[in-house]
Amino acid sequence: MKRLGLSLLLVCVMQLAQAIPEAALEHAGNWRALGQGTMRWYGLALYTAELWSSQPAFDPASNFALKLTYARSFSGGRIASASVDEMRRIGIRDETLLARWKGYMDKLFPDVREGDTLTGVHLPGKGVVFYRGDALLGEVNDPAFASAFFGIWLDPRTREPALRKQLLGQVK
Repeated sequence: MKRLGLSLLLVCVMQLAQAIPEAALEHAGNWRALGQGTMRWYGLALYTAELWSSQPAFDPASNFALKLTYARSFSGGRIASASVDEMRRIGIRDETLLARWKGYMDKLFPDVREGDTLTGVHLPGKGVVFYRGDALLGEVNDPAFASAFFGIWLDPRTREPALRKQLLGQVK
């Protein structure tokens, strides 16, 4: 029985390690999946999003990770531009700030293909660190950027409120 318990624990740890980048595990002790959903555009799947947290429920002031698994190819520049458009849409109006943030994303975001994953890990009071698969892409040490970036999916004003509810685990 003890061996079965250890085997189950190992399987759970292996699944967690596959779920978010291994290096991201250092940012919180106990990651747990809160929810997931698929972003669609006119019925076409663009990516699947997963929200992971160090807390039992979403807390924007805690460590959390948002993982996107792409269903099609996009250039890094297109991802950055779309991100700025969505930040603007949720209320960020400072064009100088948006231009600076776009510069961060243009440098960090790679082109992606079907099956590629990009993960952003929220570092409370500090900013965000990005991974492609298990490879570190870089860090943006700007809490306001982190808030606006994750707000694309998690802000109540998001373009996709149904996806937000799925990510937050509010849909059964």
